[in-house]
Amino acid sequence: MSSLGQLPVWASKPCIMGIDEAGRGPVLGPMVYGCLYCARSYQKTLSTLQFADSKTLKEEKREELFEELKTNKSIGWAVDVIDPRDLSAKMLKKNKINLNEISHNSAIGLVRKTLELGVLLTEVYVDTVGDPEKYRVKLSEIFPAIKFVVAKKADSLYPVVSGASIVAKVTRDRALRDWVLDETAENMQRNFGSGYPGDPETKAWLDNHKHAVFGFPTLVRFSWGTCNAYSKDNVEVVWESDANDEDESNGRACKRQVKLTNIGFTGVKRKSEDIESNGKCRCKFFQARKLELLSQF
Repeated sequence: MSSLGQLPVWASKPCIMGIDEAGRGPVLGPMVYGCLYCARSYQKTLSTLQFADSKTLKEEKREELFEELKTNKSIGWAVDVIDPRDLSAKMLKKNKINLNEISHNSAIGLVRKTLELGVLLTEVYVDTVGDPEKYRVKLSEIFPAIKFVVAKKADSLYPVVSGASIVAKVTRDRALRDWVLDETAENMQRNFGSGYPGDPETKAWLDNHKHAVFGFPTLVRFSWGTCNAYSKDNVEVVWESDANDEDESNGRACKRQVKLTNIGFTGVKRKSEDIESNGKCRCKFFQARKLELLSQF
């Protein structure tokens, strides 16, 4: 999502950008990275717009400031909304991508997309994730023509990052408020609180919306350690292993299976006849439907 249509004249002059995130810690909903950029010559005016770290502002004030910056023709902004399913999938895949790397990739993507629009970025200010100096070096190696300033609490130090903080926070708040639950069970509720693990309302919602087989609704980042406490009564789901079919055909046991224990499922196994082999360790369910494993899409 981006604010710019036709590139304004000021974007072809040296510009600054601020980058910040919202929703890194919650167990529910997306993580959002936001950026705000403007001409370097607009920097003094920017400092008068009452932007501040979004966490220090009330929701009404954040909404008000966001609407104001959206209509300000001297400012550009963009967001990257990372779905909770994407977060969990990346953190649980075989070659895991941790949250810091996901965050870095999102910030890098915002810089790259802004440059592709034709904006002349010369300075970028970033609220750090991990070690500030290592992060700065990483960004500078990718974008050598840009000066990067990476700092802790950058959203309270630099107005351009404060503006990005508001963009990210309001976007996440609205996404959570307007979230359409994919699941259709009759007892699905929306009173999930702030989404932070320590919120009693969020804890109660998680406890009331877990399923013994299917786990949690897609709103939940099931890769979060918070979810493990709610999975004690879940059944164990066992799947056939599709890895190393060639090794299997060379005489190894063909009923090799993999537990999904890393998402907290425990309990019941399938009947052995349901995982009969046809030479490729394919479950009858997949054989009957002629379904094949795809490793690339």
